[in-house]
Amino acid sequence: MIIQPIVEGQGDVAAVPLLLRRLRDEAQAWGLEVGRPHRKRRTQLVNKDSLQSAVQVAGLRDDCTGILVVFDADDDCPKELAPTLEQWALEAAGGRPCAVVMANREYEAWFLASIEALRVRAGILPDANSHPHLEMPRDAKGELERLMPHGASYSASVDQAALTAHLDLEIAYRRCRSFRKLVSAFGALAAAAGVAPAVWPPAGWVS
Repeated sequence: MIIQPIVEGQGDVAAVPLLLRRLRDEAQAWGLEVGRPHRKRRTQLVNKDSLQSAVQVAGLRDDCTGILVVFDADDDCPKELAPTLEQWALEAAGGRPCAVVMANREYEAWFLASIEALRVRAGILPDANSHPHLEMPRDAKGELERLMPHGASYSASVDQAALTAHLDLEIAYRRCRSFRKLVSAFGALAAAAGVAPAVWPPAGWVS
């Protein structure tokens, strides 16, 4: 049983499977694996024909039980665009469950939400604080870089997976609506694969 991701960025190729495996372990959805992501340009992910082609390729694996498309919203509104993209994906999925999650505005906003955990474990400046409006700033990558030690730079291809390993899932869930969407989508795909978590999201995340 495999969830097959489709992603946009080079850093996503390593980071998104790691994040999904962390959610799987939280859910104790044993037996559910994560495939190596198919990577597509953002322009392809918001185009009906190319998105549907990517979904069809993802579904060629016999053990694929669900398809998850994850990419940055940038200047688009996830609430407006994601449902349309998800419907396109479902049309091409051959009956397999699909979900589209757009990180608002960037995946790195989830790191900013969990900056306290990253201060301790991932080399972020000790006095760094999360942005008061996490999913509103356009340049979350730049904001994250400003919180790194002097002279350090943020590279998604180098840093995204490492920071994902230390992301505080509960805090990100509480602070970021788009991360809650990801958590919900994962739960639905796990349930469709027959490994539904007993309680999802974890009770402590919503108390």
